[in-house]
Amino acid sequence: MKSMTKPVSHALLTENGRLVVKALAYTALLMGLLSGCSSSDEPKSQFAQTDASDVSALGNVEYHTYMLANELFADVGPARQSRYAVVGFVPADTMKYSAGHQHPLMLLGHQLEQGMITEATKRGFSTQEFKLSNDIIVSNESDRVLTRDIDQLSNIERVDFYITGTMVYQESGAVVNARIINARNKNIVAAATRFFPAELFWREEQVTTRNGKLYRTEGTR
Repeated sequence: MKSMTKPVSHALLTENGRLVVKALAYTALLMGLLSGCSSSDEPKSQFAQTDASDVSALGNVEYHTYMLANELFADVGPARQSRYAVVGFVPADTMKYSAGHQHPLMLLGHQLEQGMITEATKRGFSTQEFKLSNDIIVSNESDRVLTRDIDQLSNIERVDFYITGTMVYQESGAVVNARIINARNKNIVAAATRFFPAELFWREEQVTTRNGKLYRTEGTR
């Protein structure tokens, strides 16, 4: 009887070992699948894991536009039947672009319009390009389909919401106030505010403008 007990015990231990190995292999496989799913669910934007303190101002206007869009669209989901038109961002005091206003961020309103078109489209919103011409415009220097000539514009499709905003210029930058407006009842359905540094397009200079007059700055900010 003793001679038969040892082989049986050895067989049981071997079988238990196999079960443990299978369980460990199954656990490792399951953990690998879960980690793969979690990595695929991460935001695709290059700015999703970026720390604001690590981002320099110069050349990173798209980062600030992305952060502004995150706040603006935080509680607004794209509706399949709704159409959006992104309109230029203008100075809050004049409500129009002025080429004579020589501020380091004088082109920020144009860039915000283009950037918000990109951000809205990436988030699934149906955006309308209302500056599209009726046909391709060919000249000696270039060809294009976008125009500001009213006579060359194509018919504007139905627009349900406007995405626009205002800018308040400061010495060190501009405060941008963005909003989504219902085109029918003029209600503001979402709003966001973000500060854009003055060094987004140009390096810091020792001469700046205030109310149309030149001023020399002392030191560096």
